[in-house]
Amino acid sequence: MMRRSTVLLRELLELSDDFERRLGQELSVNPTDLEAMEHLLMSGPLGPSELSRRLSISTASTTKVVDRLVELGHVTREDHPTDRRSVLVVPTATSRARALSVLMPMIFEIDAELDNFTAEQQHTITTYLEGVVSVYRTHAGPASATRGAPR
Repeated sequence: MMRRSTVLLRELLELSDDFERRLGQELSVNPTDLEAMEHLLMSGPLGPSELSRRLSISTASTTKVVDRLVELGHVTREDHPTDRRSVLVVPTATSRARALSVLMPMIFEIDAELDNFTAEQQHTITTYLEGVVSVYRTHAGPASATRGAPR
């Protein structure tokens, strides 16, 4: 029988998927386009080849993703500052603000939940979550190794 915390973690993952669908609807993008936006919002401007690598899709498919995001006003293509032959895909300020207006209230509420625990309990929660993340990274494969590294 699974422990209650493991069941709750599974529920959290399902709710996270639901939230991502809601965010995609809010921004009028499909799941792949949303994933591209997440990379751009977290990492800043990226070249199309790097975006293609991160999304694990072909460069032709990445071009279609970027075209859709440009058309929706979520990103722009800008000249690379040091390589005249390449461009960067840059999230627009408006799109960033729209995404953050949905994300940040939830993030702040989740973070505030820790106020209900002592420093020692918070440390225990953090240790548990670090272990869970490690297990997921092991089972998710190499692409997940660089995702969400501690900041």
